[in-house]
Amino acid sequence: MMSLPYRLATLDDLPAIVAIYNSTIASRQVTADIEPVTVASRQTWFLEHTAEQRPIWVLEEQGRVLGWLSYSNFHARAAYAATVELSIYLHEDARGKGLGAYLLQEAMAYAPRLGIHTLVGLIFGHNTPSLKLFERFGFERWANMPRVATLDGVERDLVIVGKRVA
Repeated sequence: MMSLPYRLATLDDLPAIVAIYNSTIASRQVTADIEPVTVASRQTWFLEHTAEQRPIWVLEEQGRVLGWLSYSNFHARAAYAATVELSIYLHEDARGKGLGAYLLQEAMAYAPRLGIHTLVGLIFGHNTPSLKLFERFGFERWANMPRVATLDGVERDLVIVGKRVA
């Protein structure tokens, strides 16, 4: 598997992060957003992520952002502080090349340095590629929430996968 350097995202990366995110909306497979988001609407989300606790990484090749990963709060209550939701988004040109696996592996290894002991993923039940990716790295299905999302009139399940990493 090829690996590329990743680094902490900066505010200058937000347009590329948003563009990659928005590119997944039309598939109705990856996100529950049904309309594109704006850079302005994602600034607060971005600023809530800190290098010390909840970083966002960007994966680059020759100065071009190919993908990103974020560690996000699973829940706002203090008892959940060591559990995070992991999100991975790749540019259309970067999908299917092992980069999602690379980022997931790096995130799992790095999580204990952030005081994180549990990683979860919230994945649509019909998103087979993402479910297979997480399961390949030892994530288990911890919950199935049937028909909790409606996309274009179709009710969809949400699967929560999880793994202890420390």
